[in-house]
Amino acid sequence: MDTRTLGSNGPAVSAIGLGCMGMSPDLYGPADEDESVATIHAAMDAGITLLDTGDFYGMGHNEMLISRALQERNRDDVLISVKFGAQRGPDGAWLGYDARPQALKTALAYTLRRLRTDHVDVYRPARLDQAVPIEETAGAISELIEAGYVRRMGLSEVGADTIRRAHAVTPICDLQIEYSLISRGIEAEILPTCRELGIGVTAYGVLSRGLISGHWTAGAEGERDFRAHSPRFARGNVERNLELVEALRAIAGERGVTVAQLAIAWVLDRGEDIVPLIGARRRDRLEEALGALAVELTAEDRERIEAAVSAGAAAGERYPEPQMQMLDSER
Repeated sequence: MDTRTLGSNGPAVSAIGLGCMGMSPDLYGPADEDESVATIHAAMDAGITLLDTGDFYGMGHNEMLISRALQERNRDDVLISVKFGAQRGPDGAWLGYDARPQALKTALAYTLRRLRTDHVDVYRPARLDQAVPIEETAGAISELIEAGYVRRMGLSEVGADTIRRAHAVTPICDLQIEYSLISRGIEAEILPTCRELGIGVTAYGVLSRGLISGHWTAGAEGERDFRAHSPRFARGNVERNLELVEALRAIAGERGVTVAQLAIAWVLDRGEDIVPLIGARRRDRLEEALGALAVELTAEDRERIEAAVSAGAAAGERYPEPQMQMLDSER
């Protein structure tokens, strides 16, 4: 598989990474753990070297799942990216974010134990803790890097000013942020800032949580699925958004690829400094996503895709309003 670097001085990783969030019984409902492990193995066999997780995915379950998958594999064959800081109650309720130095160091200690490893390759706050200056968080991670427990610092869902302030304390290798055909807010200021500073982008939500995968149908989400409460999946919005998918399907059909492959290929095409994270929970979805690597977009393809799904064409925000207000990247 082709490789890309996480930033101008960062590590080389596979051109596509594997986002493991959906493999835990959490936001998307029940998950098949054996199939998840098989999917991680298949991803590694296909050349994927970047695994992304969060210590709050399944309240530690996701990290233990990755640990299980790596038991019979070489730990150094993958880079593990971990998000921390999200606070949740035993009922799953979201309680805010904690990126204080003492809190993040404690969180890392638990992460290392669950992953059964002596280091995390990229460690990043899941969101900006507005009660803690980003310089304090970056300084604490810098200390962990010096001690060998962390290799590099990343950021997630923060704006240009926060990126600059953190980068002035310790080099940031990549920003993890939502980026897809229907989530293009980073193009105005955040992406240019990353490129100016030599910071890579790991793009999640490249299929907008399945909405633009070509497989979604209205009402398919279960009661426990957080998409049931997502604005873009709400009645009145989802119908409009699925019209965009059908426009993409026409282009994909002419190219002999699937809608998902076209959407992932579009993100891959946006720059060598962008690494899409695919959230495949099953081997068949993984195989489909990997097919995007063979799709080379022409100038005509780009024009047709832009005409079909222009910036701002999606109906509804990407998160409910309370969560949007918490996003530093949306300020």
